[in-house]
Amino acid sequence: MNKFVAPSLLSANFACLEKDIEMLNQSQAGWFHIDVMDGVFVPNISFGPPVIKHIKKLAKKPLDVHLMIVDPDRYYQVFKDAGADILTIHYEACTHLNRSISAIKKLGIMAGVVLNPHTNVNLLENIIMDVDLVLLMSVNPGFGGQKFIENTYRKISQLKEMTEKYSPKCLIEVDGGVDVNNAAELYQTGADVLVAGNSVFSSNNPIEAIRSMSYKL
Repeated sequence: MNKFVAPSLLSANFACLEKDIEMLNQSQAGWFHIDVMDGVFVPNISFGPPVIKHIKKLAKKPLDVHLMIVDPDRYYQVFKDAGADILTIHYEACTHLNRSISAIKKLGIMAGVVLNPHTNVNLLENIIMDVDLVLLMSVNPGFGGQKFIENTYRKISQLKEMTEKYSPKCLIEVDGGVDVNNAAELYQTGADVLVAGNSVFSSNNPIEAIRSMSYKL
């Protein structure tokens, strides 16, 4: 079954990024999760296309690029050229979401939509069949190390019901406060991909941390 951890490089050691990337290459991680923040849509600024280009040269797994930016439509080609294999964009940042998803898919990469904690899953009913994945934020976006929002379990269940009805191949991704204590329940509730940052990179043994949060039949 296609369920796995996507470690967030936002929590990596930027002074030793090559070392952390190679560690993830050797781990059970399925994707590299890359958070792009503009200081406007979220109150923080992270890396952009130049850094992603260098990550792409070293990474042996797909780059899952999460755009936490205003007006993301301007940048799809830029991030695709930088090496993105997956682009996820926020429902809250897109006026014409159907058009935005279509533009990403025309680039030949996976397209996903992200929901903030306060955004109702039901709003995706008319777009769910067009996306490859839905990312549910289980913390308010912008910073790592936040506490997991328990209502996320209910949202996963609602979304799983929707995907099974309209788009069975659509993946459910969860980002924020994921660790060894809740990973199993998140998978059991319906999640396919778990984004984990601090719980991986602050561990004494990141490879073992990833293994412990990986899906078990």
